[in-house]
Amino acid sequence: MFFSSRYPLRYLALSLLMATPALAAPKAAEPTRAAVLQSVADCRKITEDAGRLACFDKAVAALDQAESKGQVVVIDREQVKVVRRQAFGLTLPAFTLFDRGPKEDQVDRVTIELADAYRSAGKWIFVSTDNVVWAQADDETIGDEPHKGSKVAIRKASLGSYFCNVDGQRAVRCLRQR
Repeated sequence: MFFSSRYPLRYLALSLLMATPALAAPKAAEPTRAAVLQSVADCRKITEDAGRLACFDKAVAALDQAESKGQVVVIDREQVKVVRRQAFGLTLPAFTLFDRGPKEDQVDRVTIELADAYRSAGKWIFVSTDNVVWAQADDETIGDEPHKGSKVAIRKASLGSYFCNVDGQRAVRCLRQR
């Protein structure tokens, strides 16, 4: 029998949980198109010219009003690149808005200039000139100490961590703090 003292019920429950990864990590819902934008797209379905023009006029006016009130945000690809760079290293579990678009626009490495670098509990804290803070996550030593003006190349590593190379030295693991 499977439920003997050799295979307690808790092991069965654990194996069932591990066998259903969808339960362990729910997928974030895909963003849907804003209703005011969808109404503009829907106007294309109207075949009669005057009716289609009237529909476009009404829908574009509503879209313009929603955008000016901040109810809808319209950004272009260059703005997405800027946001991806600013958000590099942050954990945003259900934030899929900027995942759309070409994969070549994905950011997998950045270089920052330090405004400050100091130790806290034996680990280095790196503060960039744009006030982004990275903290060393391992116990590796950095030969030449980081200082104001140092360049830090940061790239993705495994398990949600990152590698930081200070002034071209050997990499240390780090995590973004803010």
